[in-house]
Amino acid sequence: MARNVEIKACLPQQAAAAVTERALALASAPLQHLSQDDAFYACAQGRLKLRRFADGTAELIAYERPDSAGPKTSSYVRTPVSDAEGLHAALTAACGLIGCVRKQRTVVMVGRTRIHLDDVEGLGAFLELEVVLRNDEPACDGIDEAEALMTRLGVQPQWLVEGAYLDLLASGAGPGQ
Repeated sequence: MARNVEIKACLPQQAAAAVTERALALASAPLQHLSQDDAFYACAQGRLKLRRFADGTAELIAYERPDSAGPKTSSYVRTPVSDAEGLHAALTAACGLIGCVRKQRTVVMVGRTRIHLDDVEGLGAFLELEVVLRNDEPACDGIDEAEALMTRLGVQPQWLVEGAYLDLLASGAGPGQ
């Protein structure tokens, strides 16, 4: 399984523009703008989601990570999907749909780190960092890199959130929560 170190932060309205500006200034590759619709399914271990993109492509993603604030290691498998609607119907019938998350995402690459600037429907502005780890690399290297980037971006520890966007939506957290 591939691994990365992740953080997720809810960006307060008064700080979102400044954090975004800092992230864009660090970009080491062209920006990507994506519309994503993630459908989550019940599963016995970790999380399983079908991510559909506005251009009609999709990927199935199985992942495991702790639901804790701050840097955490995530293990994942991503598989391209040719028939997203058929797979969605099959997974819903077999496993059960537990929820959907829709977002507009800007991906900023800073070296090997993906910065996601997300506008999540029903939740508001978020930032995610994903430091991609090599197969033999200890997680502490990615944690150090994520913490250094958080400092450069001005991300405050109190902005860090636990869990996934799906969890926040299920808890009734509204914009800016």
